Amino acid sequence: MGQAAASRSGFYARLKQRWGVSGWGLVVICVAFALAGSTVLKIGPPIVNFILPDDAPRWLWWTVKIILIVPLYEVILVTYGTILGQGRFFRDKQRRLLRLLARPFRRGA
Repeated sequence: MGQAAASRSGFYARLKQRWGVSGWGLVVICVAFALAGSTVLKIGPPIVNFILPDDAPRWLWWTVKIILIVPLYEVILVTYGTILGQGRFFRDKQRRLLRLLARPFRRGA
């Protein structure tokens, strides 16, 4: 086994351990990320183009795209994860992300 292959297998082993999934679970999770990313790339521009006029400045186009697509990506990711049998994994990750994002807005923080 070459050094690159050993390094790659170590990376996958660390991910499986960190995420607490099997080899098949890791594959399914990677597929869900790929499907969600591809879906957002496909549907993002038409959504933004529907909302904004054709002569909208580029900075506005990107701002609207980020504001709309980031939450939509999260929903699509959880949906694909659930369909592929890893819904709990993605819901837990999303909860942690939302807690992290909400931390600055909590009282006493």
